[in-house]
Amino acid sequence: MSPPAAQSPIESLGVVVPTYREAGNVGRLIHAILAVAPRAKIVVVDDSPDLATRDAVLALDLPDVRVTHRDSKGGRGSAVIEGIAQLLDLGCATLLEMDADFSHPPTQIPDLVREAQQRGLDLLVASRYLPQSEIRDWPLSRRLFSKSSNLLARAVLGVPIADYTNGFRVYSRPAAQIIRDTCGKQGRGFISLSEILVNLHSRDFRIGETPTVFVNRTRGESSVNFQEIKNAATGLVKIWSLQRRLRGERERVRLGASDPRGVEPPSSRREAVELLSDHRAEL
Repeated sequence: MSPPAAQSPIESLGVVVPTYREAGNVGRLIHAILAVAPRAKIVVVDDSPDLATRDAVLALDLPDVRVTHRDSKGGRGSAVIEGIAQLLDLGCATLLEMDADFSHPPTQIPDLVREAQQRGLDLLVASRYLPQSEIRDWPLSRRLFSKSSNLLARAVLGVPIADYTNGFRVYSRPAAQIIRDTCGKQGRGFISLSEILVNLHSRDFRIGETPTVFVNRTRGESSVNFQEIKNAATGLVKIWSLQRRLRGERERVRLGASDPRGVEPPSSRREAVELLSDHRAEL
């Protein structure tokens, strides 16, 4: 489905919320989102071991809010990608992902959407690690782990942003289509956030950051566990390999070399991006 032509970004906004045991938060969050973006379509993708979160969403009985409950914990990244696919099918022109625990302030949504449009960005990250940003109520151990993880990801992957792992982001529709078609193959959980960055950056999509206030959760249960951390470490190596492949494709395109499958070299930047996208099944 194509997005409506005459709507502003906030009017054609789709929001994906991955959840894990968020029955106590999700209803309040949905109302908070609709208070600042009344026409938003909201997709909740729930990995909880019970149906409490799903039932809390269904009890709202709102026409533009849908929920998908998955029988097993597929990880935050796959939940976001599944939600993005649904929102694209609904025709949303601008997409946003956020957590359900109010660590990402819903009141910032209009400003994020507006800034992404004004700056012409395909991905805008609400970053915890800019000078004007603020992190509240996080223990020192969590701050050190998060900061070191981001420094490592930047050192390995080289995408020029400060926050690889905050899941409060705005995407353009073309970026969301690339995410749907190419991401989710390098690991589960939060590593998908870095995979998305590399996929979009390697395809010359416009990426930027803006300050945010991040507040540690006070209710609900975190989905981060040892297995998520282990998967992230493995996934980082896979994403580095993915990045090298994409750079190789770009270099062949730049030099005008023939594609190894016998495809003629592209004659424009758009065709180059399409050629790189054609390799998604191989990555």
